[in-house]
Amino acid sequence: MNDDQLLRYSRHILLDEIGVEGQQRLLGAHALVIGAGGLGSPVALYLGTAGVGRITLVDDDRVDLTNLQRQIAHDLARVGTPKAQSAMRSIHAINPEVTVVPLVQRVDAAALASLARDADVVLDCTDNFATRHAVNAACVAHRRPLVSGAAIGFDGQISVYDTRDAAAPCYACLFPPEATYEEVRCATMGVFAPLVGIVGTVQAAEALKLLAGVGRSLAGRLQMIDVRTMEWTEIRVQRNPHCPVCAGRDR
Repeated sequence: MNDDQLLRYSRHILLDEIGVEGQQRLLGAHALVIGAGGLGSPVALYLGTAGVGRITLVDDDRVDLTNLQRQIAHDLARVGTPKAQSAMRSIHAINPEVTVVPLVQRVDAAALASLARDADVVLDCTDNFATRHAVNAACVAHRRPLVSGAAIGFDGQISVYDTRDAAAPCYACLFPPEATYEEVRCATMGVFAPLVGIVGTVQAAEALKLLAGVGRSLAGRLQMIDVRTMEWTEIRVQRNPHCPVCAGRDR
């Protein structure tokens, strides 16, 4: 690290658990963020401010006026701009040293597999089960830790799915792909603005911990929050030995 980096990241370096070595790991890391909306906004900003060296942002949507109530990476001047490019500009306004790759596209399974393979950690900031399952399958196939969050109304949830741990479940262990779920979107159900900030910030924290090698991740634990009462609930979750996605994979 140069002198400017030592100063910029000094508050991380002062933490014994991170120090110079941990910060260097962040600088050399690559995070893949799927979705640059409500959850992706705080995720992208905190990964960028923390100095994650390369961030790939994937989102095919454009900034809309209704997004500005909660999607803090965007502003009024960028309405109509692709969200991935808008979030890149916000990151660079704070930390121009970070390499940000904006992908304005809807990625299929093949593209996700390639993107996940090249990343050190994957963050799912999407709002539909089909994409979440596709992201999970790519992470399982390439043994990449997945930090997944969801938020709707006043309720949020977050977990880490890291099948490098033989006991840890993947996303499909908890939410089987063959099951039927009612899709709920912010556009029709609404979402409390700070909720996505809370969940997205926890996602960023989990990703940074994984990259820096700090503490214990949420793998094997699903945390849920009801911001009406500001109560967190945690349940322990185990790998499903019959999971159609991760069962039988080499550990």
